[in-house]
Amino acid sequence: MSAGYFTPDPASGRPPFAIVIPPPNVTGSLHIGHALDHTIQDSLIRRRRMQGYETLWLPGMDHAGIATQNVVERQLAGQGTSRHDLGREAFVKKVWEWKASSGGSILGQMRRLGDSVDWSRERFTMDEGLSRAVQTIFKRLYDDGLIYRAERIINWCPRCLTALSDIEVEHSEDEGELISIRYSDEIVVATTRAETMLGDTAVAVHPDDERYRHLVGTEVTLPLTGRRIPVVADAHVDPSFGTGAVKVTPAHDPNDFEIGQRHNLPSITMMDERGVITTHGPFEGLDRFEARPAVVAALREQGLIVAERRPYLHSVGHCSRCGTTVEPRLSLQWFVNTGPLAKAAGDAVRDGRVRFEPAELSKRYFAWVDNMHDWCISRQLWWGHRIPVWYGPAGEIVCVGPGEQPPSGEGWRQDEDVLDTWFSSALWPFSTLGWPADTPELRKFYPTSVLVTGYDILFFWVARMMMFGLYAMEGRQPFDVVALHGMVRDQFGKKMSKSFGNVVDPLDWIERFGADATRFTLARGANPGADVPVSEEWTQGSRNFCNKLWNATRFALMNGAHNRGPLPPAELLSTVDRWILSRLQHVVQEVDEQFERYEFGKICDTLYHFAWDDVCDWYLELTKPVIGSDPNTQRVLGHVLDQVLRLLHPIIPFVTEELWLALSGAASPAAETPTEPGTAEATNTDAAATDATAGPASIVVAEWPVPDKTYVDDAAEAEIASLQKVVTEVRRFRSDQGLKPGQRVAARLSGLAALSLAEHEPLIRALVRLDQDGADFTATATLPITGGVAVALDTRGAIDLGAERARLEKDRAAAEKERAGAEAKLGNAEFLAKAPEPVVNKIKARLAAAEAELARTNAALVALGGAGVATDDPEVRS
Repeated sequence: MSAGYFTPDPASGRPPFAIVIPPPNVTGSLHIGHALDHTIQDSLIRRRRMQGYETLWLPGMDHAGIATQNVVERQLAGQGTSRHDLGREAFVKKVWEWKASSGGSILGQMRRLGDSVDWSRERFTMDEGLSRAVQTIFKRLYDDGLIYRAERIINWCPRCLTALSDIEVEHSEDEGELISIRYSDEIVVATTRAETMLGDTAVAVHPDDERYRHLVGTEVTLPLTGRRIPVVADAHVDPSFGTGAVKVTPAHDPNDFEIGQRHNLPSITMMDERGVITTHGPFEGLDRFEARPAVVAALREQGLIVAERRPYLHSVGHCSRCGTTVEPRLSLQWFVNTGPLAKAAGDAVRDGRVRFEPAELSKRYFAWVDNMHDWCISRQLWWGHRIPVWYGPAGEIVCVGPGEQPPSGEGWRQDEDVLDTWFSSALWPFSTLGWPADTPELRKFYPTSVLVTGYDILFFWVARMMMFGLYAMEGRQPFDVVALHGMVRDQFGKKMSKSFGNVVDPLDWIERFGADATRFTLARGANPGADVPVSEEWTQGSRNFCNKLWNATRFALMNGAHNRGPLPPAELLSTVDRWILSRLQHVVQEVDEQFERYEFGKICDTLYHFAWDDVCDWYLELTKPVIGSDPNTQRVLGHVLDQVLRLLHPIIPFVTEELWLALSGAASPAAETPTEPGTAEATNTDAAATDATAGPASIVVAEWPVPDKTYVDDAAEAEIASLQKVVTEVRRFRSDQGLKPGQRVAARLSGLAALSLAEHEPLIRALVRLDQDGADFTATATLPITGGVAVALDTRGAIDLGAERARLEKDRAAAEKERAGAEAKLGNAEFLAKAPEPVVNKIKARLAAAEAELARTNAALVALGGAGVATDDPEVRS
């Protein structure tokens, strides 16, 4: 950061790559979803930076209207006062003071995670530049007739006393009641909110419903009120649901409001903004939840309750900030006419300007933008962008743009409401780059390259950024790719919840296991559109992987490995060196392809298995005899580690920086295990000030690896694969026989020349602890291995042959029984016809496993010279 690597130059000739970070709430702290989101974005940015792009990852925060206002209001309540006591101006000043002293702690937490954002361009949705952008687009939309004020049904929180956007409403299946009420001899309606009948202005039936056709146009008496209300015919009614007749309460239900509009019905608001009943004497002054049982009791007393169903599970909306049950409410609010904007947002994906990863999630996007309702953008709050509209004494309405003077004089007043938080965050991809001014950043980095976010806010934020970006930037999309990931879940696939006790605090994991281990765990579970399982055990495994890299690099450095100077030509290298370099080229290509497909889980698996299996478990073992004295092997090992660290750097930046600097000679890792590999404390960025002739001063700006086809060697890969097969089979035999790891056994190897392994015989013997066959050699077991290679072993004195035969024959009998059972089920036509496909597949898998076990035990018995040997052991015979 201090070297300026994260700060791009918009005047450079490099190709741009930009990501605007989804702005976290100023009240927030780093949760596991943020950690996943930021790990993916940082990995994309770091890779492109290493590839030579001019990269911008722009950070910032959202003012989070309701959440922030609630925080400060709670503080005031603790002091015995309220925002109303302070007044608007003083209260807003208090919120700014809170933001300066306590808000934005998440930014420091982002640093701990390793976010390589351009901190010099940090933005806030209410800073001066973004406020100008909000005022500009509001004025343009208003002048174009795309913003209007009207009475509509909105989501209302009776506790926060404001309208809510859909994203601010959380639905849950709650226990309630379903009450069936007789409105006349022929009409019965059912409702979960009996109290709202006080505001009914009609009963609706389907126009084709023969049961009620003769009643359309007549009136019934609304119980408890004595009001006469009409029976109307409306196609919205489902005649197959319930009785086919529904009560219509236009002021308290969005569907009823639409029916009311079509039939010119009056709208009776029967409760106030706090959910208190305001109509009909006996219930007036009752809270809505007090009124409900009171209304039911009154109806029951009059004999009008036909049926009562309790408990009745149904979906109920709650305010995401305070948990209060949301009330649909008719209210005078400001709206965006989304019709033309949503069409443009859909067209941008259909014509290919914007690509979804994974592509199948574009269907969800279309389902939303093709059926979008107008957007309520006004909020009854004091913290936020105040609506730039003034009302005059004679009913005048004036919308004021930036730089314009608002009207003044007696009777003029500004609208009291502020804009929905999502209104300003919808401008984020271009407002943060200086719009409406024509800035170098806007010219260079818009459209941004990719938006990384969870599929859960696909509708609410992504669609709105698309609408406003295309509108403000004259048809230019806000981003080229939308890369969607799923929710973080526990290792059992269960949603994280405080009630389940499975919520993970990423800051705790960073403290205990390191930022690198936390990031690697999250990335390893992430694939496009899929939910991400994580567990503490997996994070411990990721920490072990970081330690493995640390120890492997330390071992390599102690043995002269380095990454300086050119690689020797392939013809001067050993087969083992050619093999690892060939494997490296394949890995580089695979990782590049996986990055382009946003397959982070596959990236991590590819690099994990190459680094751990190929490099550490095989290459280091195969080269131990020569590493300390062979300059070519020292250079190859240094190159391989150099490339592995570069490939891993986007995901695990801290430990790779430290090790890469050591490998480059700029620093050296501690002689012992570091304080904690993968933490910020383990990073030595000060050591990056190396001589310019030694190459880049940091892995952050080191070149991204590219495959070199001159080092692809199929023959070397085949040869080492054969060697690995021999070693693996002998190791498996030794394990099956219970031989101790250090126990040496005499052996005779034959057929090695056929697989070009003759020169590797000393190495094979060293790896699997096999001595030369002497004069008294007697083969007690023979392992047939691929390609005619065989290993005969003299295990006399090493194992109890009789006991081993008995054990193997017992295992073989169990496998035969399992195979017979599976074959019987798969041979049963009736079973196959009725069983579900997953069950059949499970039986097939059992059969395959049994056959594999039979092959293993038979091969082991042959190796012991015991194939077909009878036994008197009654347990084995049974």
